[in-house]
Amino acid sequence: MTAARTAVPSLDVRGLAYAYPDGRQALFGVDLTVQPGERVALLGPNGAGKTTLVLHLNGILAGGAGTVTVAGLPMARENLAEIRRTVGIVFQDPDDQLFMPTVREDVAFGPASAGLRGEELRTRVTRALDRVGMSEYAERPPHHLSFGQRRRVAVATVLATEPEILVLDEPSSNLDPASRRELADIVRALDITVLMVTHDLPYALELCPRAAILSRGVIAADGPTARLLADETLMRAHRLELSYGFDPRSVPAAPGRRAGGS
Repeated sequence: MTAARTAVPSLDVRGLAYAYPDGRQALFGVDLTVQPGERVALLGPNGAGKTTLVLHLNGILAGGAGTVTVAGLPMARENLAEIRRTVGIVFQDPDDQLFMPTVREDVAFGPASAGLRGEELRTRVTRALDRVGMSEYAERPPHHLSFGQRRRVAVATVLATEPEILVLDEPSSNLDPASRRELADIVRALDITVLMVTHDLPYALELCPRAAILSRGVIAADGPTARLLADETLMRAHRLELSYGFDPRSVPAAPGRRAGGS
C-alpha cells in the first residue's frame, strides 16, 4: 500500500441509494467509512441490503444515487479496473470462485489475468497458499477438498491479487468448529482492510472490533461490536439474535486498529 493511499479511507460510501430494475428499493442512503487496516463486521437481517452494498464496492452494481470511493478512487468507468484490483470479494459459496483443474491454477488465475507471468506469478501463488495453509494441496483438484479447505482456497485466490480491501461474505457459514477457527486465524493475520458480512454474531465479535448494522437499507448503528451486541433493544429492533446463552460482555474485545464508528 502506498503512502498516498494510507492518507484516505479504504472505503467511503456516501448517500448510496439503489433500486433494482423491478423497482424494489434495496438501499435508501447508506453512509459508511472504513479506514485502512480496520476489520469491520457488516451485520443485518436477511433483506437488509448487505449483498447489494457489497456489489457496489467493486462496481458489479452501479447506477444508483450517492457515491462510492475506494482508496481515494471515485467509482467510475475509468477507475473500475484499479478498484477491482483493490477490492477482493470472497463469496459465500467457494464453488462460485473455484473452476480450474487444480488449486494452483485457481489461485494463479487472477494474477495471471492481470498480466503476471513466470517466477513472479509462481511466487504470488506460493505466498497466497502459504497464507491460508493450503500449500500442500496445490496440485489437488478443488472438488476433492473439504468445504472448509475450498473456502481457504477461495480466500487464497483473492489474496493472490494482493487487494488492499478484503470483503468476506458469510465466511463462517457451513464450517465445522476446526475450520471456523482456522479461518479466523487467517483473517487475524491479515494486514489489510477487512469488511466481513455475517450473520454469525460471535464470529463478528471475535474478529471485528467495529460493526455496522445495515437495516432497511440504511446504516442503523455503527460502533464497537461488543457494545452493539450487548444492546438488547437495538438487536431486537433490527431482528438480530445472539445464540442462546451467549453473552457478548463476557468475551474480550477483538484486537484491532480501531474500535470506534465512522
